[in-house]
Amino acid sequence: MYQGARANAAARRYARFWIAVFSRGLLPRGVVLEVTGRRSGELRRFPLVEARIDHDRFLVSMLGEGCNWVRNVRAAGGAATLRHGGVERVQLVEAPVDQKARAIKRYLEVAPGARRHIPVDRSADVSVFEAIAARYPVFRITAR
Repeated sequence: MYQGARANAAARRYARFWIAVFSRGLLPRGVVLEVTGRRSGELRRFPLVEARIDHDRFLVSMLGEGCNWVRNVRAAGGAATLRHGGVERVQLVEAPVDQKARAIKRYLEVAPGARRHIPVDRSADVSVFEAIAARYPVFRITAR
């Protein structure tokens, strides 16, 4: 459903469904990321799964660097909004490489749909995730 980090028609239909579910806060880890489009300037919405480690919250790109939401977040300087039963204005900060492995591991534990996109078993040791961490953008969620 995601050839070349681009969603096909079926993936876009699923995304609309998950946006409706996540924005209402009906599932515990699902959030809707709202960010300004880098080219259009229009608001773009993406259903994502939040990974929590202790008190830190992360968003992980299962499709890697070419993903539209990643490009939009970078173009917006990290300024975004999260919806999950309410509205939260956030600043997304790219995680340093040493934090990425733990965040990706946790993400695979809570996001079953992402498992086919990241080539490491979710039960593997964190050291295995360190080998692939550079290929997957990870953003720490902070208050704005």
